[in-house]
Formats: sequence, structure tokens, C-alpha cells
Amino acid sequence: MKKLTFNGVIGGTIITLLFIVAAIGMFWTPFDPMKLSFSARLAAPSGAHLLGTDEFGRDVLSRLMVGAQASVWIGFATVCFAVFFGTLIGLISGYARGWADGIIMAFNNALLAFPGILLALGLLAVFGANQYGIIFALGIAYTPSMARIVRGAVLSLREREFIEASKVMGNSEIYTILRHILPNCLAPITVLATSMFGWAILSESALSFLGLGVPPPAPTWGNMLAAGRPFIEQAAWLGFFPGLCIALTLLGINLLGDALRDKLDPRMRGLK
Repeated sequence: MKKLTFNGVIGGTIITLLFIVAAIGMFWTPFDPMKLSFSARLAAPSGAHLLGTDEFGRDVLSRLMVGAQASVWIGFATVCFAVFFGTLIGLISGYARGWADGIIMAFNNALLAFPGILLALGLLAVFGANQYGIIFALGIAYTPSMARIVRGAVLSLREREFIEASKVMGNSEIYTILRHILPNCLAPITVLATSMFGWAILSESALSFLGLGVPPPAPTWGNMLAAGRPFIEQAAWLGFFPGLCIALTLLGINLLGDALRDKLDPRMRGLK
């Protein structure tokens, strides 16, 4: 139990720092992240530039701070999209059952058959590479997973005695769903949403690395990795620091997600 609590604190601290850095980057950075300075091109980390400069002389720390904004915004918006529509679909499918459930789950399973990143790549080819296109593509890719989890929880809950009691009392189906079923689905939704936040950040970085993310010169951790690849031998920091940011963020999310799962899952509580 202590180990899980410690992991949760570490994960929460990392994620809190990510949000703080992203918020600070909205108002202040050590240097203008877009300003070119060819006299400082590929400068190593020093007192002037703590994390060095890139191939155009732009400050790496400033660009990482601005890139954190893109990661947080895209990850958060993607999770909100997937949670809203996935929960809605899961509630309708699990509560309605019958032919409606069959049709919805057939379409949902068809989407699940595609790896999320490949589905996002296909959608981005249609909607274009920009922040909103990425959010929509990743949201569509992750919605089926949320819908499946919520549906499973609803199928279990709808047979419980308190649901039958709500019906006997004359409550409408909408009231029963919103008052009794949805609150009892919040635990799996919260755990999965935490994991999705990490998936979204990793997928955005991968798409940006492939040139299908936020277009340059706007910095993201993924396109900073891609831009620094040709210079990795002479300027290793161009790949190391963006990669470290991604790795630490995913570590924090995974630690926090594990702690939330252990806290919210009754089966895990029984093992303590």
C-alpha cells in the first residue's frame, strides 16, 4: 500500500510540474522560442542557454516549454473528446441492449480492429495536420476503447437491485442512467482517461515526428525530435531533452494511473 501511495505521489508530482511548466510557457520563456540566431547555432548547454540551442540557434529550453503546451492541450482535449463520446455510446449501448447494442458494438469493434495510430494517420490524411485535426483523429481512435469499458460497466450495473428499485419508483430511464449508473462508472472512466492522456501525448509526439503533427515552426516535443535527428552526433541534446520530457511525462502518467486503479478498483482494494 505504501509503495502504491508513493508511486501515486511521484506520478502526481511529475504531472503537476508538467502543467506548471506549460502554464508558465504561455506567459514567459527564457528566450523567444521562434527567434533565429545563427551565431548561436548548435550551441551546447551552458549558462547562456541551459539546454543548448538547435540548428537555427533557437533556445531548446524555451521551445520545450512551449512544446509542453501543445502536449498538454492536445492530450487533454483528446481525452475529453474520447471520454464524452465514449461514455455516451457506452451508456446507450449497455442500457439499451438488443439490436441497438448489436449495431453500435459492431461499428465500435470495427474501429477497435484498427491500431489507434494507424486510424489517426488515415484521418489526418483527410483533415490535415494541425492541432484540431490531431485532436479529432486521436479522439476518434480512442473513443471505442472508452465505449467498450463503459458498456461493460453498465451491463453489470443495470441488473443490480438499486437499478430495479429506481425503475419501480417510477424514475425515468434518463434519470436512472444519470443518477445511478453513470456515477458508478466513474472509477473505470477515471483510470482509463488517465492512461489515455499518456497515449495521446505519445501519439501526438509520434505523429509530429513523422511530420503529420503540429506543423513547424511551432514547437512540439515530437517535431523537435525529428528536427534534431540529422544533428544527433554533433548535438546530442537536441534528441535527448525532448525524449526525456516525453519519457518523464509517460512515467508520471503511468505511476498516477496505477495508483488510481489501485485506489478505485474494489478488486485491488481486496488484495491490500
